[in-house]
Amino acid sequence: SIKMDLLHSNGVLIIQHLQRDYRAYQDFLNFMSHVGDPRNIFSIYFPLWFQLNQVVGTKMIWVAVIGDWFNLIFKWILFGHRPYWWVQETMIYPNQSSPCLEQFPITCETGPGSPSGHAMGSSCVWYVMVTAALSYTVRWKDKSAVTLHRLTWSFLWSIFWIIQISVCISRVFIATHFPHQVILGVFAGILVAEAFEHTPAIQTASLRMYIKTNLFLFIFALGFYLVLKLLDIDLLWSVPKAKKWCANPEWINIDTTPFAGLVRNLGALFGLGLGINSEMFITSCKGKNSCKISFRLLCIAASLATLQLYNLFKIPTHTEYLFYILSFCKSAAMPLTVVALVPYCVHSLMRTTEKKLN
Repeated sequence: SIKMDLLHSNGVLIIQHLQRDYRAYQDFLNFMSHVGDPRNIFSIYFPLWFQLNQVVGTKMIWVAVIGDWFNLIFKWILFGHRPYWWVQETMIYPNQSSPCLEQFPITCETGPGSPSGHAMGSSCVWYVMVTAALSYTVRWKDKSAVTLHRLTWSFLWSIFWIIQISVCISRVFIATHFPHQVILGVFAGILVAEAFEHTPAIQTASLRMYIKTNLFLFIFALGFYLVLKLLDIDLLWSVPKAKKWCANPEWINIDTTPFAGLVRNLGALFGLGLGINSEMFITSCKGKNSCKISFRLLCIAASLATLQLYNLFKIPTHTEYLFYILSFCKSAAMPLTVVALVPYCVHSLMRTTEKKLN
């Protein structure tokens, strides 16, 4: 439509302005784009928070998975273009004088652009972290503590918005998103996170409930895709555009395709359910050692180190179905390691050490 073309063209002007006048901040903006990567939720934020507060850690995975699932459905419904290919195909520029937008190794996302998955994932997870931190100070009753709570509230929400704005600017700077797409992503993420503030049932969910949720998310997404395909609507229309207009074919990554994100999130949710309902979790995280600071710190350090080793394992991409299967297994292994394997090993080590000292 004409209105959408005008919105896109104005977005291109903003991208050109950022790439021209904020060149000195390129490294910082690229870094902030990595900060907003939803995969950091599983490899950094979750291991830290789960060992400090299991309720917050559990909520974080649910918010991340459901938020990214909604992001996928919205992308399929809205058919949002990405700037780096839109400028090459639009007819609104006269005499084929399309603007030149610089691309970067992280520019060539293959899924549709609206809403921004990075902005949505970043806002929903940081919203959970900020509200969790403030829940500790809101209980303070004396006058000086109330003042401290207000200062903490102002500080944490300022940090929240600084991070979100930085992530949004970075995604626009690298020509992966238009401004309206990142704004939509931020507020969609906040809505998802706020919804889970009033959903306590996830804390007591059984393994059966996790499996049912996984099946529902997968069947709905796959069914939605197949129904529209029968109507001759290709929901993977963005992939050939990305391959055609990406400046460097090596920057195209199957890990950014819509189904790759779906499989990754389903694996993470299944791994969390498997871990929380395991005997290893009950033995270690519900035992007497779970209250010790040393136990939690050891679990955090061991979890972060182990997950970094997981990241060194690169899944082969030559066979698409094999990639999805291995991606699901790897994603399931990460929360399972944080929730059950690492705490159980640390618990066993501490118990052995205590026996020797006695």
